[in-house]
Amino acid sequence: MFFGTEKLTATAKVVRRSRFNFLREARIWYNPRDEGTIPDGFSNVIVLSDEFYQEITTHPIPTDLEAVKVLAPAPAALDLYVWLSYRCFTAKGEESVPIFGPFGLIRQIGSVEYSCARRFRAKLEQWLRTIRLIWPECPARIAADGRYLLVGHAISVLRNQSKV
Repeated sequence: MFFGTEKLTATAKVVRRSRFNFLREARIWYNPRDEGTIPDGFSNVIVLSDEFYQEITTHPIPTDLEAVKVLAPAPAALDLYVWLSYRCFTAKGEESVPIFGPFGLIRQIGSVEYSCARRFRAKLEQWLRTIRLIWPECPARIAADGRYLLVGHAISVLRNQSKV
């Protein structure tokens, strides 16, 4: 996977690209006629690259594993939850994230297939309602003008109720 930036200067366009390997190896079994069935004696294996493992252990994102398990069947809500976990954890106060545009939320979470802004906002609100069921303190909300997602500092990891 490649990541990059583009910048216009007075005399030239500067393009920077970096390559990042997430996986060292992947062995994934599937049967297209029978979803979810893996033959006996086989298992899916994903081996992270050393570089990626070092990155995620050096810079962890505080995300609640139980919430991830609950949201696993809803990939769009899961994407937004993990994105919010990071964004809220790093927020210094209330911040505005554009929903649309080249650096907007719609591109950050990979939902560019929504051609109608109103439909995307409706889906975003639905995903936020789902997230608030498992993270009631989630400080994210859509701005009144519908152009921004407002986020504040918070940590999405739920407290262990048995130790209270």
